[in-house]
Amino acid sequence: MKENTLIKLEHLWKVYQLGKVEITVLKDINLEIQRGDFMTIMGPSGSGKSTLMYLIGCLDTPTKGKVFLENTDVSLLSNNQLASIRGRKIGFVFQQFNLLPNLTALENVTLPMVFQKKPEKERIERAKDLLISVGLGKRINHRPAELSGGERQRVAIARALANDPEIIVADEPTGNLDSTSGKVVMDIFKDLHQREGRTIVVVTHDPNIAKYSKKIVHIKDGRIIKNHLQEEKILWSSNNL
Repeated sequence: MKENTLIKLEHLWKVYQLGKVEITVLKDINLEIQRGDFMTIMGPSGSGKSTLMYLIGCLDTPTKGKVFLENTDVSLLSNNQLASIRGRKIGFVFQQFNLLPNLTALENVTLPMVFQKKPEKERIERAKDLLISVGLGKRINHRPAELSGGERQRVAIARALANDPEIIVADEPTGNLDSTSGKVVMDIFKDLHQREGRTIVVVTHDPNIAKYSKKIVHIKDGRIIKNHLQEEKILWSSNNL
């Protein structure tokens, strides 16, 4: 594996058994994600892109093939071992935000650090810094119901960064947002990539989202049909949405 490779998928298949019927969702996927990549995985509904995201994010294991995170074949690990890796190395941002409604923004962001047994003072200070960095310094004590959709997604991004992960994986992160809020969220990802060198993988069906990334992987019917660099990065304007 190349020295700079963070994630490598080798001849990866995912098959689900529904009664007596086998449904093949992913077929012989080969893909490398380098440190510092900003990659978009694009495809229509039912293409397998979300399943691919679950495998990249160690949320699932393949039916056949291998998934390497750095030099570890994570496809051989137990659920507890996968959970440990996710907690330390991967940050997730989902379309539905997945914030706990009874916790404040600050408490939601500190939660991943609780599971990593970080000291309370360190958790609170880092959570405050992260919320300030996504423009929510004045909203830290608000609960999700008191925040707009765009603000909730920014809390989710701050939470994803809590344990300083190797990679951020985002599944349709602007899917529930209006165009203005969507642009704010994607600008945060762009800044994380450019300023901090974060590795970011975004799953989407929207070509306007893909304009932010440097690499685009197209998936259809469970197969990668195209994998390319963008020749010239086109930045989004709110009018593109």
